Amino acid sequence: MRRRSPIPRFELPAGAKKVLLHSCCAPCSGAVMERILAAGAELTVFFYNPNIHPLREYELRKRENIAFAQKLSVPFLDADYDTDHWFSRVRGLEWEPERGARCTACFDLRFERTALYAAERGFPVFTSSLGISRWKDFDQVTGAGMRAAARYPGLLYWTYNWRKLGGSERMIEISREEGFYQQEYCGCLYSLRDANRWRTAQGRPKIELGKKFYGRPAPPA
Repeated sequence: MRRRSPIPRFELPAGAKKVLLHSCCAPCSGAVMERILAAGAELTVFFYNPNIHPLREYELRKRENIAFAQKLSVPFLDADYDTDHWFSRVRGLEWEPERGARCTACFDLRFERTALYAAERGFPVFTSSLGISRWKDFDQVTGAGMRAAARYPGLLYWTYNWRKLGGSERMIEISREEGFYQQEYCGCLYSLRDANRWRTAQGRPKIELGKKFYGRPAPPA
């Protein structure tokens, strides 16, 4: 039997009992959900990711996240897929590099919506699974979370680095155990464009959506 990474013990911030987790996908949120639940929190998952493109990719990531939340008996809130709002927010930043100004605008939009829901529904703390991903700049994600929380008195963004203490390793373990979809780009139209441009330059085939899954053999080239 495969040995699992131990779940670290830590205190919830400010003695909070309720935590709202902004989730970008099941692979990134699996280990985060596990750790928050182990800390004794009342956890709710908030899925707001209008950046994900195309719709087929969005639906795949969302359905998988819903199924995993149901497996853990965690409430899942599906926010609107308002892509027009996202494209408006990043207009003029289409050619920014990954981890650049476009990503900051994207994080700000998603966390502002999450913080609003948290404030309206009495969550004292919210956090995000985005920072655990190797695609992301942790400080950039954290800054966006703190800016969003600062809009509402008493609301705290939990800045814990979920990569630490085996978090990144546990993320992969859960993904393999569950057979999660293995995403090959961050999620937005522009990250897909840039990933495919790089792959073409390297003589590699373009990304095929919905083909790769953790724990399964790669599809034939």
